[in-house]
Amino acid sequence: MGDAKTFIIGSSNIDFVMKTERLPRRGESTIASAFMQVFGGKGANQAVAAARAGAAAYFVTCVGDDPYAAKMVEGYRESGLRTDFVFAEKDIWSGTALIMVDANGDNYLTVAPGANGRLTPERIRSLKAELAGAAWILIQFEIPPQTIGEIITVAAELGVPVAWNFAPAREYDPAWLAGTSLLIANESEAEYLAGGSVTTPGEAKEAAREIQRKGASGVILTLGRAGSWVQNGDEGVHVPAYEVEAVDSTAAGDVYCGCLVTALAEGRPMADAVGFATAGAALSVQVFGAQPSAPWRREIDAFLARPPASRDT
Repeated sequence: MGDAKTFIIGSSNIDFVMKTERLPRRGESTIASAFMQVFGGKGANQAVAAARAGAAAYFVTCVGDDPYAAKMVEGYRESGLRTDFVFAEKDIWSGTALIMVDANGDNYLTVAPGANGRLTPERIRSLKAELAGAAWILIQFEIPPQTIGEIITVAAELGVPVAWNFAPAREYDPAWLAGTSLLIANESEAEYLAGGSVTTPGEAKEAAREIQRKGASGVILTLGRAGSWVQNGDEGVHVPAYEVEAVDSTAAGDVYCGCLVTALAEGRPMADAVGFATAGAALSVQVFGAQPSAPWRREIDAFLARPPASRDT
């Protein structure tokens, strides 16, 4: 664990989660076997994951004045997050998500942005002095696009590397890729960026190279149970996932991103950082809920310390 600051800039949501045997078809009602109210948002999930994994993590987000906001921020602090730059907004709800999860861990998810829309470029510019000390900045795409552009611009001015989790896929300025040190995307997001199918390591390799041609320095494409493709400069490698029993995959990608940037901020080589992130994601899918599934550093270290054959359980 290191002291280098990591800034996670992004969304925070209140999650309402229902567990069901199978996801309903259009127009169909199903009976949920369990209900949970937890906290999520891709930015918050990644920030919590980074803090629990051992990063000196600072979260930049906007929350509302709804009944859940104070408890949400308290939870960040309990996970070890620095909340100096969590902005409380008036007369608006925090971001809200409705999630359904089936017996296989697959999910449906719909988000109302709420206060996340108030994380503006002006707020980012006002934090330039604080961001100057960062080892890495981690962002997603659940905040306004113009704010993404401002983060990348400010980071370039400061010489701070940016890891951009391109989730969810949406329209973007191609120039932003040139300011991205590491682009992280899943299969569907990679298809949006590169075109063509991205389901196998071979297809991921070609997609990663295409994304690099568009400007990104490094690319990691996550393939769910098939692991991830890591394109670091001219070198590419397929990293398998661990075969664990998944109960909820909702935040697996977020935990991966948070753990990855934690390891990179510690100065680990890319291969070690990806291994650390893969272990974090494997632990996360075995726990129900978004932020509750983010493992602590001791759990990741213990998992990696086990003999290889005993990790796939």
